[in-house]
Amino acid sequence: MTARTAPLSQTALLLELEPVVASNLDRHLGLAKEWFPHEYVPWSEGRTFDGLLDGEAWSPEDSKLSDVARTALVVNLLTEDNLPSYHHQIATLFGRDGAWGTWVHRWTAEEGRHGIAIRDYLTVTRAVDPVALERARMVHMSTGYSNAHDSEMLHSIAYVSFQELATRISHRNTGKATGDPVCERLLARVAADENLHMVFYRNLLAAAFEVAPSQTMRAVADVVADFQMPGNGIEGFARKSVAIALAGIYDLRQHRDEVLAPVLRQWDVFNVSGLDADGVAAQEELGRQLEELDQAAARFEEKRDARLARLAKR
Repeated sequence: MTARTAPLSQTALLLELEPVVASNLDRHLGLAKEWFPHEYVPWSEGRTFDGLLDGEAWSPEDSKLSDVARTALVVNLLTEDNLPSYHHQIATLFGRDGAWGTWVHRWTAEEGRHGIAIRDYLTVTRAVDPVALERARMVHMSTGYSNAHDSEMLHSIAYVSFQELATRISHRNTGKATGDPVCERLLARVAADENLHMVFYRNLLAAAFEVAPSQTMRAVADVVADFQMPGNGIEGFARKSVAIALAGIYDLRQHRDEVLAPVLRQWDVFNVSGLDADGVAAQEELGRQLEELDQAAARFEEKRDARLARLAKR
């Protein structure tokens, strides 16, 4: 592929990158492991709920999980629940034909397992109130999903390159926070899918840097500047995300050091050449953004440590 000096249209980019999609789809299919959600759920722990079948009503005492682990699991599940919106967006943006379309449907099928498995686990183990969970699902899915970058291809690919890795880390750390080996194994399996998805998108954007370096650099800088997790539309998300951050499940330091930094390093963004004026400006913005995030993470960590110290004295 040859770098173009003039900006490329989305149609041109789709055509230019389709061979990369095809090769990475083959790679993905060769690495992806078949797995079955039902094998990760402790069905023998289940018992009938109240309602039509006249079982036992859910009680907070039924849950073996801490409040923050329960919060993180619900946030993760509701995020996965919005899959129809995500599918609509990428199918609209990438199309349903050729290698792009094959990837769209494969990605959707793999992601669909995540919500199935997590919900079954939560319901069978009585980890959460099933009525409250269903009501939250209805509210969240009725809102749908959109972000500032869902209409532009390079921005969308940049976003999911970071988001898939962020989701992987969130799932893994949530599993550990539960203290339940069954849940930890389940979320580790989900996280493995998310990692393969991240690699696919990361490789795709690396190819975009070769084809349209300035456009791609601008997309990355824009996404880093206002990145939000896909669950940000969940009711009470700000409060829930603070609790999750305070517990060390997903916080600013992890976002900067374990999500943004390694992906940007893989793309070698600060050594990309052939940039126009806006590409150079975007490259410089990225450097400043990482510095600002480092400072913000340090401030958060200081406040968190002070809070933990106060709690320890009580």
